[in-house]
Amino acid sequence: MTELTAHGFAYSDGDVDTNTSSNPSLNAMIEQRYSRRAALRSGAMAASAAVFGGAVLAGCDSAASGSDPFPNIISVGSSGTTKAGRVVTLTANVTDNGAVTSTWVQTQGPTVTLINPSSTTPSFIAPAVAGATTLRFEYRATDTAGQVTIENVDVTINAAELGFTSIAKNRNDVVTVPTGYSVSVLTRLGDPIASGVSAYKNDGTDTDFANRIGDHGDALYWYGLSAAGARDDNSSVRGLLVQNHENLNVQYLHPAGPTTPGGVRPEAEAIKEIEAHGVSVTEVVEGANRAWTYVQNSAFNRRITPSTPMVFNGPVRSAALLRTPYSTDGTAGRGTINNCANGHTMWGTNITCEENWAGYFRRSGDDAQRTARELVALRRYGVTSSSGNYGWSTVTPADSGNTLFRRWDARATVGGSATTDWRNEPNQFGWVVEIDPYDKTKAPRKRTALGRMGHEGAWFGNATPGRKLAVYLGDDSRGEYFYKFVSNATWTASDAQASDRLATGDKYLDAGTLYVARFNADGTGNWLPLVFGQVPNRPAAGADPEYVFADQADILTHARLAADAVGATRMDRPEWTATNPVTGEIYLTLTNNNATLRQITGTDAANPRHYSDPKGASNQFGNPNGHILRLRENGDDPASLTFAWDIYLFGADSVDANSDVNISGLTATNDFSSPDGLWFSRPSNPGGLVKPLLWIQTDDGAFTDRTNNQMLVAMPGVTGDGANVTITNRGNGGTTGTQTTRRGALATDATLKRFLVGPIGCEITGVDTTPDGRTLFVGIQHPGEDGTAAAPDSSWPATQATGAAPAGTRPRSAVVVITKNDGGVVGL
Repeated sequence: MTELTAHGFAYSDGDVDTNTSSNPSLNAMIEQRYSRRAALRSGAMAASAAVFGGAVLAGCDSAASGSDPFPNIISVGSSGTTKAGRVVTLTANVTDNGAVTSTWVQTQGPTVTLINPSSTTPSFIAPAVAGATTLRFEYRATDTAGQVTIENVDVTINAAELGFTSIAKNRNDVVTVPTGYSVSVLTRLGDPIASGVSAYKNDGTDTDFANRIGDHGDALYWYGLSAAGARDDNSSVRGLLVQNHENLNVQYLHPAGPTTPGGVRPEAEAIKEIEAHGVSVTEVVEGANRAWTYVQNSAFNRRITPSTPMVFNGPVRSAALLRTPYSTDGTAGRGTINNCANGHTMWGTNITCEENWAGYFRRSGDDAQRTARELVALRRYGVTSSSGNYGWSTVTPADSGNTLFRRWDARATVGGSATTDWRNEPNQFGWVVEIDPYDKTKAPRKRTALGRMGHEGAWFGNATPGRKLAVYLGDDSRGEYFYKFVSNATWTASDAQASDRLATGDKYLDAGTLYVARFNADGTGNWLPLVFGQVPNRPAAGADPEYVFADQADILTHARLAADAVGATRMDRPEWTATNPVTGEIYLTLTNNNATLRQITGTDAANPRHYSDPKGASNQFGNPNGHILRLRENGDDPASLTFAWDIYLFGADSVDANSDVNISGLTATNDFSSPDGLWFSRPSNPGGLVKPLLWIQTDDGAFTDRTNNQMLVAMPGVTGDGANVTITNRGNGGTTGTQTTRRGALATDATLKRFLVGPIGCEITGVDTTPDGRTLFVGIQHPGEDGTAAAPDSSWPATQATGAAPAGTRPRSAVVVITKNDGGVVGL
């Protein structure tokens, strides 16, 4: 996901092609009317109103009639209008003799939860509705004279809308959000997550990253905890935040950056770098005044690093391709690395995905010890480095039996074998990994049925009892493919609460069929099975001879080669997927491509653009701004072999782009480039119901002359809501060509807005909310990535509070908490 060059090392993320084949206040949005009538008989006087964000709303009343069930009682009513997801406060002011008892009861409309229903000012979150819907509440107060006052309040709820003003693009060194929202920093690189671990000094001298938050925080997900510490999917005040740690700003981890005395990496530096990768599980809680903190000494806190023991499950378990000196039977491995995007299961486990793992291995100069088939596979996956990203294999450990460094040297030795050298160690990476965040005693499981590639994420389609489950997978590199795994087992809803969560994963993720997508020009598509006996030989390509698959383990381990062989559609860097919880449609970010890797003659309907996007005095040819594709399975069946598709949004610079580039009609309020992270709001709150919010995060280099990376929020339509368009492409040297494609409905201010801009040099990645939608967690990755230890080019998050920090303050990846000041659902 991250596009950067590791300082002192050749690190590549997805840019090497190995595929040779004015914020409106709530007050302004409501009709303000108010009336009241006093109770006439006794000293009891009452008035009620519905208050939305501080505005007193419409009132009306009627006198008591002879049909009143309570004689001598006068009912006083009021009414108002608001939007789904917003805070409503009901007020009743009782004077004179005063109320002895009072309560509010809902009598009409979709049920909502009243907060403090016995007070005079209860509140609730307006529920999700498709159109105008009336809620009625009855208020009863008994005064000191024993007399009762009854009041009715009607509240009309309209469909949700984006409830903020789009923020301007900027290049500030803070996280910027709309007026009416607040930002706080929750966890940061190096924060201790175990008892007795010292506070982070942030000067390069810190150690023990096996007990600290790792670097390059990426995809994240919230797992609720009850007050008793059990799994609670509805908890919004206590939970576990599971976050990936993809890579390193290595220049800031050491006092003066990494060193290589005599060409050998120091053991202590390498240990720090290895441990700063992986996954963290951290308990977080909401305190007084909605202040969020993490719990340093929580028993749930956990670091999973490249050295953590793992087990292999599925069809490749025990295959010869997985055998190493560590696991001579091919059933076990150590660790996970370059964890980028994620996923989650209905049964409460976390998915983490290994993306650009290939570059960590030293592997060159051993061609004579390899078979021709091995060399084809190694080149196809990019396992070709002469040093490895960080040179870990050069370490000479104090303990001569320590193989944690030697394993990164994947060269085949003369006379050696898979169990005497580490030639097969790269085959242990590139998998989907399932973790039980609630049980740190359980070893994570690598799910080989989902194939091996540069996994960006693994997101389930909507689950329906009696139907098979589908998992959608992007392979993050330019020119790679989009995959789907379909389980053999059909979904049983009771499995969502199974006590043995990883065993449930065995049921659904260890047996099934892996498919790869082919997109047709007419807006249809096909899922092509990657099954031994149905996959032809991979044809010779360039210097590579024909590749003949040996068995199903070979196909899954070398899924890229199998996808080549069946004729899948090469994509413009397929990254995150997200599933619309209402429609079941699948969204896929195609982050970008360039002219070196895809010429103007290489466009197709699903990857249709080739153009120049100016950045300063230079031209960027290809598809530097990327796009978002969506598809809908035929019959809404996850196991369908066919689908319909269109391109939901095209990234573009609204200033420089013409209509052949700015196909979605973006403006200064919502233009973006290089979409990456993608996530729909949870269906447990109004943000994820009826017309769910789609959060779009960017990882961009093409647009950074205009703005730091950003996050937008959208309310998408459905596949096919746009039109066919024919665009004119322009290549370097003045060549032109036309391409027909299918675009979604044009973007408007009502359907797409910029919600957040990050600090200097960052990528915005990782997003989730609490189940109630009132707290948003966002990952800010690698701020200041282009700086040095001596001269950081960002000091965030130290700058967040005031916009400034002491000179030389090093930046840190971090998670921020964003809340709406009135307590409503974020984004609405």
